[in-house]
Amino acid sequence: MAIREHSLMEHTSIDYTKITQSSSFQQLMRAKKKFILPLTLFFLIFYFALPILTSYSNVLNSPAIGPISWAWLFAFAQFIMTWALCTLYSKRAANFDEMVEQIKQEVKEGGSV
Repeated sequence: MAIREHSLMEHTSIDYTKITQSSSFQQLMRAKKKFILPLTLFFLIFYFALPILTSYSNVLNSPAIGPISWAWLFAFAQFIMTWALCTLYSKRAANFDEMVEQIKQEVKEGGSV
């Protein structure tokens, strides 16, 4: 029981407000926003373009390759786009994780965060 109380006291002694106001944390949040916001907007526009274009226009109805229309190619491209964005995010998340570990190390050392 003493170990559990000691562990709880260690977690409550961290000043999260100081961490969130630190330049390292602010840099992490700016980097994440700079990456995630544009990719999210691109994903949403690309994703909703197919149902909107097929519902309200005939742009994608013309044949692209033999009997395959542009709508089918666009739909297939959405699968490719999803996998590409997932791969890109996974690689970039490794950088974010390194930044988080650096912040945690700064907090553990008790230095300026």
